[in-house]
Amino acid sequence: MGEMRVPEDALYGAQTQRAVENFPVSGLRFPRVFIRALGLIKSAAATVNHALGELPSQRAQAIARAADEVADGRYDSQFVVDVFQTGSGTSTNMNANEVIGRLAEAHPNDEVNRGQSSNDVFPSAIHVSAAMLISGELMPALDALRQSLERKSKEFHEIIKIGRTHLQDAVPMRLGQEFSGYARQVELAGERIEATLMGVYELPLGGTAIGTGLNAPPGFGAAVIGELAVRTGLPFREAANPFEAQASKDAVCFLSAALRNYAVALTKIANDIRWLGSGPRCGLGELKLPETQPGSSMMPGKVNPVIAESVLMVCAQVIGHDAAITWCCASGNFELNTMMPVMAYDLLESISLLAAVSRNFESKCVRGLAANREHIKTLVDHSLAMATALAPEIGYEKTAAITRAAFDNRRSIREVAREQSGLSEERLSELLDPARQLG
Repeated sequence: MGEMRVPEDALYGAQTQRAVENFPVSGLRFPRVFIRALGLIKSAAATVNHALGELPSQRAQAIARAADEVADGRYDSQFVVDVFQTGSGTSTNMNANEVIGRLAEAHPNDEVNRGQSSNDVFPSAIHVSAAMLISGELMPALDALRQSLERKSKEFHEIIKIGRTHLQDAVPMRLGQEFSGYARQVELAGERIEATLMGVYELPLGGTAIGTGLNAPPGFGAAVIGELAVRTGLPFREAANPFEAQASKDAVCFLSAALRNYAVALTKIANDIRWLGSGPRCGLGELKLPETQPGSSMMPGKVNPVIAESVLMVCAQVIGHDAAITWCCASGNFELNTMMPVMAYDLLESISLLAAVSRNFESKCVRGLAANREHIKTLVDHSLAMATALAPEIGYEKTAAITRAAFDNRRSIREVAREQSGLSEERLSELLDPARQLG
């Protein structure tokens, strides 16, 4: 294809440079965790190639050592190929092969890439990097948020408030019950993400170009995957069917859907919290959110729910990424999906964003939430929904009339019911006791 001019200080070679010139698209590069996964795969492959007699000891050790340095992040600046590149990720795989080959004085194709193809390495790197990021970052952050919400549920247990449906007043509930629902949402989102990992732990290494294993020695894939399991502490295993694992990315699609589900749950929680804290005088004002920064360049003293707003923007991004990932996963043809690089980038960014924003939401918002107890009590006392408890005794129609009269005359349910219900004061107090209505 002609000569290529490679920068003098570059560790990569002609194939990488050609990709740099072919794809001057976005300036986006693969994240650290993906480069780590590539390095781990190349190191494990070199170790196995020696064990199987495919590489001499000295050469295998040199490749493994260089690949480990890549995995540790020493040469991230040498990974220069744009995310929007060849759909198989061949350019990034060769970027790794060339850098490791230069460091180890080994041939990038014949030795560093021995027993491998971009078509089994790249999808494996997606799975390995996603699994590492989920176990190391997302699940701990998600669990910390769940625990924080559970603590608030217990802290707010004795506080009785008015529930809301259709954005209108409903019957009373405990503020702690409301927060227990948020905690359970996060818990279930975590369980759904965990359920997707069964597919993510399957790796197609050893399938080479299309799943047949051409040019890979017998047992190569299983041995490399075993090495990766030991090095990462994660239960990676051979794909049950290499043709499925290389031709489709259904496991990635399933994981992305679970991440989207968590984003949907976080949207509900963050929106509720900022609305419950709206005001401070002309909104709902049931919660006091931590004051983190001035909210306006013009209005002195204004404080906004900025942490919750940050959560909502991350959720929007993750939901958008899921749409792109879904489209990419649906775009495989015959024996290979050729939209893997952008799929990988969006998936890993979604995991990273959700982990970071979950930690931030917990530490800068949820942990410091306080209840506006006096205001909550006032809202309960003046809620028209309190009349619901009267209906079994005096009937729906009469209760509706009392409710309408209270609304029209800006009076409490108790005041109007005292005049119109025919119930004794003792019975009225019993029925309109908010604690009695909690179930």
